[in-house]
Amino acid sequence: MGVVYFRRYRMEYDLAGPLFPEPETPAGYSLLPWDDRLLEAHAEAKYRAFKWEMDANVFPCLGDREGCQRLMTEIVRRSGFVPQATWLLQYWPPSQRRPELCGTIQGVADTGLGSIQNVGITPAHRGHGLGSVLIWHSLAGFKRAGIDRVYLEVSADNTGACRLYERLGFRRTKVVFKASEVAFAEVW
Repeated sequence: MGVVYFRRYRMEYDLAGPLFPEPETPAGYSLLPWDDRLLEAHAEAKYRAFKWEMDANVFPCLGDREGCQRLMTEIVRRSGFVPQATWLLQYWPPSQRRPELCGTIQGVADTGLGSIQNVGITPAHRGHGLGSVLIWHSLAGFKRAGIDRVYLEVSADNTGACRLYERLGFRRTKVVFKASEVAFAEVW
């Protein structure tokens, strides 16, 4: 085990103006607004989205099912939890009885500044514009809650996510470093 420093970008979105155009939710997918009964589903979607990703090294709870459950519980118990900015994404495969959990996003706020937590799309569902769908609905929820500015953090090496956020209108405002204790074989 050793300490590794991961470079991350803080990116912000100004909600004073209009949002970027609402993306269409692809056929077969549906969004579920926050409901307390969906806590476990959010945790499971988060685990499926992050368990093999670099962020599970930066934040080890993301690589563990129980860790994702604890994290979701902590997020919704925060005094600044923003239910309107918290969404679950599911996909109904043809001829199946149950939907497949495939995405999650959560929002919290502190003194008028919103924070997007863990935008996650499961690997099999990436590349369909679903991240844009989740982010738009989260930003719209923050706006309805009276939040003027929102930020998120992203690993600098996650170039696909960085490009997405920039394309949607987020601007890099600072570079931060997150220290994490990892086994050197786990770092890619």
